[in-house]
Amino acid sequence: MTIRLATRRSPLAMAQATFVADALTARGFATELVPLETQGDQRLDVTLSSMGGQGVFVAEIQRALLEGRADVAVHSAKDLPSQTPEGLTLAAVPRRADARDVLVGRALAGLGPGATVATGSPRRRALLLERRPDLHIVELRGNMATRLGAVATAGIDAVVAAAAALERLGQSSLAAEYLDPTWFVPQIGQGALALECRADDDDTAAALAHLHDEAAGITLFAERAFLRELGTGCALPVGASARLDGTTVVVSGVIVAPDGARSVRAERSGSDPEVVGAGLAAFLRDDLGGGAFVP
Repeated sequence: MTIRLATRRSPLAMAQATFVADALTARGFATELVPLETQGDQRLDVTLSSMGGQGVFVAEIQRALLEGRADVAVHSAKDLPSQTPEGLTLAAVPRRADARDVLVGRALAGLGPGATVATGSPRRRALLLERRPDLHIVELRGNMATRLGAVATAGIDAVVAAAAALERLGQSSLAAEYLDPTWFVPQIGQGALALECRADDDDTAAALAHLHDEAAGITLFAERAFLRELGTGCALPVGASARLDGTTVVVSGVIVAPDGARSVRAERSGSDPEVVGAGLAAFLRDDLGGGAFVP
């Protein structure tokens, strides 16, 4: 059979889908890419939060699966809402790339007072202001080439990007600084790919099972449980990062006020990734008071 892979049209998304296609081809499957344009790609004139945050990059791709126009959706896991639509299943999570954020242009210490940093992420904005309230943070939308090209133009001194995105585009050398994840906690799912298929498509699910990385799946499920508990997405400044210590799942999380003035952080561990992730989110929100300073 030919497995049709639905993906966004951006160069990064196409590179990710090609990686999955090559892995399936190596297993003997024929593949075809189905590039699509999403609401998030079309509306570059408005912020992601004003469009509803998470979901704006995935809804059209998921619709293609449900309508039978594609067999697999290749997502950046950080773009996925916490709930999987009825009729679909998250079938595989390939080996995860670096989940950290990076600065392109200048390192944090090299940014002078009032320097301008560009990002379209409320989490990145708030975490930068937490450490450097003097910075001028501006909104920046567009594909990776557009964002990286903004450095040193229009008065922009640095851009925040995902280390995994630079790695997949072969541009890791552009990173001026890898931001410490104990402070700059990554976005839920950052660095991971999520492969969805129809829930009743056993043949495609079996093909994707060859690409699944158990550690990547466990850490992603823990982070998504964190997100489900909070009932939010990339529209609010929260982050979570999970790792495995033997058979123990360790999750670090943060809730930070939009202006960076207040934040709560904690870490929890246990054997059940979803219990650990959800429990940490509830602890940050309720016990540490993080729910009080996010709208």
